[in-house]
Amino acid sequence: MGQNNPGHLVDTVIYAPVSIEVNYEEQSTTMSQPAVKNDSIKQDQTIPINQANVNLLKQRSILVIDDEHGIRNFLIKGLSKYVGLVESAENVEKAEALRQRCHFDLIISDIKLPGKSGVEWVEELRESGCSTAVIFITAHAHLDVAISAIRAGAADFIIKPFRMDQIINAVERCIERQDMKRENFVLRRQVDKIYDSSGMIGACQLIQNLCSVIKRVAPMPSTILIEGESGTGKELAAKSIHDLSGRKGSFVPVNCGAISAELLESELFGHVKGAFTGAHQGREGLFTYANGGTLFLDEIGEMPMSMQAHLLRVLEEKTIRPVGANQEVPVDARIIAATNRKLEQLVVEGKFRQDLFFRLNVLNLHIPALRERIEDLKILAQYFIQTLSASLGIKPIALDESELALLSSYHWPGNVRELKNVIERSLLLNKPASECITGSVQKPAVTDSSAPAGILLEDIEKHHILKILNMEGGNKSAAARHLGISRKTLERKVAAWEQQPF
Repeated sequence: MGQNNPGHLVDTVIYAPVSIEVNYEEQSTTMSQPAVKNDSIKQDQTIPINQANVNLLKQRSILVIDDEHGIRNFLIKGLSKYVGLVESAENVEKAEALRQRCHFDLIISDIKLPGKSGVEWVEELRESGCSTAVIFITAHAHLDVAISAIRAGAADFIIKPFRMDQIINAVERCIERQDMKRENFVLRRQVDKIYDSSGMIGACQLIQNLCSVIKRVAPMPSTILIEGESGTGKELAAKSIHDLSGRKGSFVPVNCGAISAELLESELFGHVKGAFTGAHQGREGLFTYANGGTLFLDEIGEMPMSMQAHLLRVLEEKTIRPVGANQEVPVDARIIAATNRKLEQLVVEGKFRQDLFFRLNVLNLHIPALRERIEDLKILAQYFIQTLSASLGIKPIALDESELALLSSYHWPGNVRELKNVIERSLLLNKPASECITGSVQKPAVTDSSAPAGILLEDIEKHHILKILNMEGGNKSAAARHLGISRKTLERKVAAWEQQPF
């Protein structure tokens, strides 16, 4: 993705010379106020235009509505230098007739018009489902006029007399907002195709199988153990199970590794007044807050051994005893635990109770690492671009094939969480995502003289993958590990090339 990609915000401007002429003889003699004052217009005025918008404006159409001929003439001459089609009308009736024959991307309308006002007409358009952006112009700078224009759905509001650069800047802003809405709509439709009720995003078989299991076991009360590397989405999977379970209580997450052993018991079970130094009043624990819902115990492998015995009793008896209390309290909270460590190995090392492991491991779900499902990288990246650009108010970036190839060559030790951070960094800095990776991107390199200058990136990738495959003696599993991709991705690429020599 180069820096001139139209998906990026571009702050480079070009200055197009504009020779603006206003023929006052053609203006209506009934004008109460001149449309454009002499001292506000300069000959050969230069108007800064975002370079990314130059071609976009040439593809747009604008409808100008004003009952003053001088204003219409001024706007037509000025806008026609940049915009592909500019039509004009002197009243709403003629404007509506033009709109029925031709599509307009933008409407520039005076508020005060003979007969039906501009505001009344735009309100009717909105009620009929028309979402065309509207810029209102008016010589009456009253607060109630501005409020009525905003309520009617004005994209911008410009006071007469105005300069052409004000109009052009307003048009640019409207076009940018329109493009952003359209791109967001398309991305949202794309995400909807692969974002199912399980909450997991992905089209690869590993994720599809995981989604099927989640939807099947969610309504059941069984304890679930979720395994996977950090950043793969274990809490998302747990939240999805809770959302699909039908349980009326809350989803309560707790990171067992972030709370000291001394405080963890009180955090989970609560305590009574005077139970320990500083306990000036009683407090309910997280089990109580999760009653009727789900308690998500993240990083369960970090739980101290002393607490593991207490947790085992809760799982078996379905009761908790707050610190300092004499009586046990019944609790109905489904337990979902997660870990990025192998609990079996911790059991062997004596760091995790074997009986607790068996009690938690009723159903085991494994969340694959991003490098194991690298074919989902494009889908995930587009999803993060759409959601983050909307929340940050930044125009979405575009990902071309060369950029995706670079991102796919990275090992992604931080998994999906790292990808999200890279996309957010890319949006904030307005740089290609591959340049925002803090790790080392494995860029394919051509080291032999058989590769000509100007070789395509796809050919470099093919050359590199076949070279590694040959180096591993044709062992696709070993080659996939060396390349940091899944075996399925490697097989798909090799099949597409039909084993043709480089």
